[in-house]
Amino acid sequence: MKIIHCGDVHLDSAMKTNLTSEQAKERNNEILLTFTKMVEYAKSNAVRVVMIAGDLFDTKNVSVKTRNVVKDCIFNNPQIDFLYLKGNHDANNFLDGLEEIPNNLKLFSDKWSSYRYDNVVVTGVELDENNSNTVYSSLILNKNDINIVLMHGQESQYSSKDKTETINLGALKNKNVDYLALGHIHTYKENALDQRGIYCYCGCLEGRGYDECSAKGFVLLNTDRGQLEHKFVEFSRRVIYDIQADVSNMNTTNEVDAVIGHATDGISRDSLVKIGLTGNVSVDSERNISYLSKKYNDYFFSFKIYDQTKLAVNIEDYRYDASLRGEFIRLVLQQNYTEQEKKEVIETGLKALVGEEIE
Repeated sequence: MKIIHCGDVHLDSAMKTNLTSEQAKERNNEILLTFTKMVEYAKSNAVRVVMIAGDLFDTKNVSVKTRNVVKDCIFNNPQIDFLYLKGNHDANNFLDGLEEIPNNLKLFSDKWSSYRYDNVVVTGVELDENNSNTVYSSLILNKNDINIVLMHGQESQYSSKDKTETINLGALKNKNVDYLALGHIHTYKENALDQRGIYCYCGCLEGRGYDECSAKGFVLLNTDRGQLEHKFVEFSRRVIYDIQADVSNMNTTNEVDAVIGHATDGISRDSLVKIGLTGNVSVDSERNISYLSKKYNDYFFSFKIYDQTKLAVNIEDYRYDASLRGEFIRLVLQQNYTEQEKKEVIETGLKALVGEEIE
């Protein structure tokens, strides 16, 4: 039997921090399409169960379009069971908007619920402030079954009184768990739970911001050989990159441009790219960030650039410089500013001294 472990899809997410309104709308449509394509993948590959490990939706305000698309994915594939465990972003609005709950949509509650498929048993619980520290003692699994446990929350080796979404991994050891299917962390991660089982975060289907880099997709589990096997399936439409580019000793925008071009060479134009300029630069160097941002925004779906360079300047170099520039630099370096503030003030002041436009 084949099973998909997915989660943190975050349908109907705002995504306007780094994207324009049009880009955010397009990304929302793409994430919804990726979800439908995953269901098509499940249908084409004889997947029996799709486990959704929380945060299928981003807010309680689910649009009619999104509700209808998700509903049709479930109704039109009765051969697939959809095991939907709500996460901290989910609410009941999606379910309340359905005229009827389809037979192949299986739900969970604040108490353990199990669904059996021959010798494979999927057991899950939705954590809240009332059960997050007590629910583990009531989990009883048959050692002769292939046991999958479905939960949503932040991993921890200990219990917590403050974080209701904390999953106490220590309390799940030696419970006959073969695969602990988790949601909440948006990057794929797996590790040993105990001598018998592992725990795994499937990550999200699509990255939504520059803090969600790396490959995105879902986990495909297979029990056809009598044991539980799994693999990560990369499935996202777009990839998000966070790149550090060292521009030390680069004195012109064109030189910085060449470094960025080399760092982004081979990256698909469909991608979202963030460049952080690093290294030590001289006071005489210039980097036209708005020009570079405009240029590469035409190359990629979304492009962000951040100047994180440090100014390689020593007050001794300007101690005897009688020019206005030398006087200005000495004055700034003597102030109780942070290094970043000194850098920004000096760069802005030097531009003003030579008559350049201040952004």
